[in-house]
Amino acid sequence: MAGNYTFEDDSQLLLGLVELSRTYGGPEYVRAGGGNASVKTSQVLYIKPSGLPMAALTIDKIVALDRAALAEVYALSADGPAANAQAKVVEAIKRAVISSDKARPSVETPLHDSLQWRFVVHTHPALVNGMTCSQDGRHRCAQLFPETLWIDYVDPGISLCIELRRAVQVYQARFGVQPPVIFVQNHGLVIGADSPQLVRQLHDHVMQVLASFYKRAGVPLALPSRQVSEEQRKQATAIIQKAFGREVVVEVDGGFSCATGPLTPDHVVYARSYPLEGLPTEKAVWDYRSRFGYEPRVLTWDGLVCGVGKDLLEARTALELAQDGALVVQLAAAFGGVRYMSEQARLFIEGWEAEAYRLKVLQSRS
Repeated sequence: MAGNYTFEDDSQLLLGLVELSRTYGGPEYVRAGGGNASVKTSQVLYIKPSGLPMAALTIDKIVALDRAALAEVYALSADGPAANAQAKVVEAIKRAVISSDKARPSVETPLHDSLQWRFVVHTHPALVNGMTCSQDGRHRCAQLFPETLWIDYVDPGISLCIELRRAVQVYQARFGVQPPVIFVQNHGLVIGADSPQLVRQLHDHVMQVLASFYKRAGVPLALPSRQVSEEQRKQATAIIQKAFGREVVVEVDGGFSCATGPLTPDHVVYARSYPLEGLPTEKAVWDYRSRFGYEPRVLTWDGLVCGVGKDLLEARTALELAQDGALVVQLAAAFGGVRYMSEQARLFIEGWEAEAYRLKVLQSRS
């Protein structure tokens, strides 16, 4: 175990971690409980708990892990049934926790540990995912960011950790240093540096390059807006509640077209893979449930887009992810059009216990 450490021993590092987490916890970079941030010493890795919004991180919520124990994860095989491999990883990560809080670290904690950089920030900006969720993303990324690393889509968790570790080793053998900027297809952005200042500089550079590219391509950086009247909100709520056969909370927006498939793990977790399109009826909701095994979180018809949930937080989160997804699709036009996740990838996320845990954390905050 990592010595007789206390949080006070690394207080300045932890303050830097909280500051970075809050900086990159806004809607420009992440939604809901997505994204993560960490800082490490030679013995201890400090990281945001799974499911907790980055903007809500405080020092007392940080999870500490023994890095020597965490190294055990890479001895586990990713072969065999995915659920078995992921379960083994979750247990190995739990065994590495040395802080007293009951919060659970992300299953991708080893990804943060395997990078040499002291600070690592993982976000999902729409401006980035316009490229990572596109047909020509990999090719264009090499042109716009020649010194960065691109990772083709891999299931989150141990599979992504192993693939990233392998790709980073190849990159380091070629360039003599690990990549400070990593783009993950249909997922997001990982940035590492040895100081919060350098993390910010790298983030700023990525966002500025992409914003300029979209501008040259004539693609707007924001969704079109539409005013939705209070009467429309009431009518939409009544229609949806009748279709669901019970009271649900509804958040309403409009003026944009929803993504029509799964874009990233966050979109799948918080807004479902597909919206329910067309006037919602009891039959339409029944058919949707029969097809996917769950009820829709996003419904759209007649120019309206509605997020639905058991409470305001859940409904608002679904709508925010629908807005984010629509913006990603809009931006992807600059890179040859949108690229949705495969059916296999979608089913993995929908059945993954770690993602169900993230959703449970969100629901517990309601």
